Amino acid sequence: MSDGVEGNEERRRTGDAAGPEPQGVPEPRPGEPEPAAQPEPAPPVKAGTAGRTEARAGAKTDEPATGEADDAAPDASGTPADAPPDSTDTPDDPEAPDEAGDGLRYERLPDAPPPILDGVRARPPAPPGLATLVAAAVTALLSGLLLGDGLAVNALILALPLAAGAWFAARQAGRRPRRSSLCWGVGGLALLAVPVWSDAEWPTLLAVLAAAGLGALALHGCRKWSGVLLAPLGPVLAVRRALVWGWRGARERTAGGEKDLGPLLRSVLVAVVLLVVFGGLFAAADRAFADLLGSLVPDVDGGSGVPWRLFLAVLGLAAALAVAHTAAAPTRWDGLGPGPGRPRGRVEWALPLVLLDLLFAAFVAVQAAVLLRGEDVVRASNGLTYSEYAREGFWQLLFATVLTLAVISVAVRVAPRSGPRDLLLVRAVLGTLCLLTLVVVASAVRRMDLYMGEYGLTRLRLSVVAMELWLGAVVLLILAAGVFGARLLPRAVLASAAVAVLAFGLASPDKLIAESNLDAHRDGRTLDLRYLAGLSADAVPALDRLDEPLRSCALRSIAVPDAPWYATSLSQARAHDILTARPVRNHPCRDLLTDDISPSVR
Repeated sequence: MSDGVEGNEERRRTGDAAGPEPQGVPEPRPGEPEPAAQPEPAPPVKAGTAGRTEARAGAKTDEPATGEADDAAPDASGTPADAPPDSTDTPDDPEAPDEAGDGLRYERLPDAPPPILDGVRARPPAPPGLATLVAAAVTALLSGLLLGDGLAVNALILALPLAAGAWFAARQAGRRPRRSSLCWGVGGLALLAVPVWSDAEWPTLLAVLAAAGLGALALHGCRKWSGVLLAPLGPVLAVRRALVWGWRGARERTAGGEKDLGPLLRSVLVAVVLLVVFGGLFAAADRAFADLLGSLVPDVDGGSGVPWRLFLAVLGLAAALAVAHTAAAPTRWDGLGPGPGRPRGRVEWALPLVLLDLLFAAFVAVQAAVLLRGEDVVRASNGLTYSEYAREGFWQLLFATVLTLAVISVAVRVAPRSGPRDLLLVRAVLGTLCLLTLVVVASAVRRMDLYMGEYGLTRLRLSVVAMELWLGAVVLLILAAGVFGARLLPRAVLASAAVAVLAFGLASPDKLIAESNLDAHRDGRTLDLRYLAGLSADAVPALDRLDEPLRSCALRSIAVPDAPWYATSLSQARAHDILTARPVRNHPCRDLLTDDISPSVR
């Protein structure tokens, strides 16, 4: 016994690596074999732990999966390293039997989806500054007060603090706006002149959507097709992050310090109280001042109007923060664009396009013979009237124009580009296709012009003609890109669309429709009074030229609401003045709205 103690002390002094003898294990008797060493029990591992360890194996190879030498760790395929090659145990089956007897079950976790936006999304910006928060608050307040009565000059008023918040956020983040971004922003503000000018809902909606698109492009500064098409998604996808971003900024500004927002809020509250008290006293003292104050201050009615205006205020706040957040940390949508396609051989690429050019040339030759020689050729060939022939083929030509643009876009991506000869071939084939497409566009517009000359102008006919003319402008831009380069083509196409929408809205389409139909009526054609009665207030100056009772029947159903100044367009103001000077008379109009009207125009 003393020898054992002395031996242990000797081992401790000499630093022997052998550990202490296990307790509770009896010494073998002389002549008996030594008992086999029992392995230490492995710590229990829950289902899924091995899978997580496996997922981290590539990053931390020096760390064992269970805290000791992991001889049974799974390899990259998820199969344990010590499993036989023909083992039927798979990590994806948690109920599979454990042949190794170690009590572990391996479960493979699903692969994470590829981070599509991680490579193009900017780093989170710093919390917004005081100027950005004030601009967002002003936008929310104006949204709740001005947006509940319609769209007119209030859309332009709301755009100003919205743009100011984006400017302040971008400057705080260290972004310097490009000249192109400033141009897009000015263009978006210019498009908001359409609801100020026109009362028609369809050009107004188109102008507001186009203004939002230009504003999104100004925030992102994109230049490629992917950026031009995906930029409007940026503020929408940033709403959730923008609300958290704005909340953090507000907490920092209300926590005390040099940039505390508390004094400003108290000052604004005191100013509002003073204005309400003294404004109410002055309004009670003088009726003229009360009328002026009532015309300037929005009417916040009770009942259901208050929840609606609160919802508009919250919506305005979310939009302002989303726009400011996008300006501070825009998504680089240009990085998601597809790369150039695999170039094809000359014959493979040129053969279908040359055949398509020949088909276009044959069609153009037929169109020249028909449209130039007149109605006699049409009647002799197919028995249709000139207007019926024009209407029959317009939609097919419109679709052919759109499809041609798609063919050109695909052909450019896979065009051969190994040398100057390939460049000359591409320009010759696609240039010829573009020129023939312009003739198709002219044919379609001529067809619709003939049809409108016979049956009059409507909203649908005017819209599709404008669409066809814009497609012709896009073809011209493609021709210019083939000569001068395609670097500016995406932005040029978007700019042409914005100009087309602005011109279409400022032209007052309903007024053009009314004037065209009245001119045709004066020339002896019948008048569709029911259709004219469904136009907007833009048509009131033209319909005022009708004699009674046609005038009153046409103007009776055109609504000119008595809206506040900020929700009244110039067309509504003009219509209100006309109807006030010459009120609508009470005539029976049922027969006039159902029968064809003979010519009767002042």
